[in-house]
Amino acid sequence: MIIDQIKKDNVQAIKDKNSIARTIYGVVINKYMLQNIEKRKMGQELTDADMVAILQKTIKELSEETENYSKVGNLTQVEEINSQKAILEKYLPQMMSEDEIRQIINGLEDKTMPGIMKYFKANYAGKVDMQLVNKIARG
Repeated sequence: MIIDQIKKDNVQAIKDKNSIARTIYGVVINKYMLQNIEKRKMGQELTDADMVAILQKTIKELSEETENYSKVGNLTQVEEINSQKAILEKYLPQMMSEDEIRQIINGLEDKTMPGIMKYFKANYAGKVDMQLVNKIARG
């Protein structure tokens, strides 16, 4: 699982005294633990797809932080956040290209927007940008 690799890399970051990596690993591990508690309450297990969603949400939050620090001219913080984003992005699966998405949409029987979105959410969660699917389906 992705979380196991993240935990191993966190231990290595501690040994290497890499504070930037340790910080972001700590954030992700905490989010994982909170999500895991919620899932267990419902009698479910946390999957790699859930972990990918946590990583994507964290990267999105970091991107927003980068914009804010850029506006106030804090370039040191921007570089640090970009390093953290790069660390997390290596755990994400390869995202599907526009051509791959188009091919799948063309092969679907149900070409309604809800049908397309439901299919991609069920079969390609974490491997596709749902906003991109929406844009291609409308186009």
